[in-house]
Amino acid sequence: MRADIARFLNDRLDWNLLRTYLVIIQERSVSRAAARLYVTQPAVSQALKRLEEALGRKLIERRGTTFTPTNAGEEVYRIASDIYGNISRLETELDDRTDDITGSIRLLSVSRIDSPVYDEFLAEFHRAYPRIDLQIEVMRSSDIISSLLQKTATAGLSLCRSPIEKLEMRCFLRQRYAIFCGRYHRLFGQSQLTMQDLLAENFVSFTSDQIGDSLSPLTVFRDQKGFTGRIVASSPSLDEVRRLIFAGYGIGCLPEHIVRDDIAQQRLWRLPPDEGLADVDVHLLWHRDRKMSAADNAFLDSMERCMQRYSLAERLGTVR
Repeated sequence: MRADIARFLNDRLDWNLLRTYLVIIQERSVSRAAARLYVTQPAVSQALKRLEEALGRKLIERRGTTFTPTNAGEEVYRIASDIYGNISRLETELDDRTDDITGSIRLLSVSRIDSPVYDEFLAEFHRAYPRIDLQIEVMRSSDIISSLLQKTATAGLSLCRSPIEKLEMRCFLRQRYAIFCGRYHRLFGQSQLTMQDLLAENFVSFTSDQIGDSLSPLTVFRDQKGFTGRIVASSPSLDEVRRLIFAGYGIGCLPEHIVRDDIAQQRLWRLPPDEGLADVDVHLLWHRDRKMSAADNAFLDSMERCMQRYSLAERLGTVR
């Protein structure tokens, strides 16, 4: 397989096919890949077909509306990711102008962006653009969106339930929320619990966990399942919600990947349902009509290259 890919890369490489394939795998959807690339869905499907024909390998197994990469598809994805990562670094290393770009970036963010890819991105960006100052302000999602619409910030990392006119939107993290209780709660350590065992429990909640707000999928889940307990504590901060759940105020919802260490250290206990509640996306947002400085453009371009290189699972640190 590697020899076939090497011949393909050397003799008849079409970088656009590889880039399209990267986005398909990252988005896990041909339609979402088309939207991200600003092309039609048939164009994306045709690009995938051409790449498979050029390599002589089937890259994707379709199962209804979903698909999974084949073994060959996984290998092509790894190789293509490495190629694009190296190209991105090469562009930065050879561009003498990066040291000349100065200015300030104002980035608005929800609390607790937990991503090893994001941490590495910030480090690489600072090495490439040492004269750009970065100011990160933590806000509620509604305040981030309001500020972006007023054109007062470069970009935001925010929850956003649906597209907003005038704002560009790229999915940066896809977080799976589940229900947990803390060490001091009466359900801690109990196995074989069912949903019925949770319905009367009091809840710790995010302030945005209400109908129509950014975490409304959690509200809808509770309503559909018939929870009758009260919301006894709340906060806009993920860390404070986590603290209140640990302290035993009630059960509550948190992103699975953020509390992995808490589970291992037996600070928190996973509750039903086993599959979790809902996926909640953190988006990179910016105003498409805002006048951007060279520093702003450098940041947004670098973020988009980072998202092209790493899949959603890699950004969460759930795959190596």
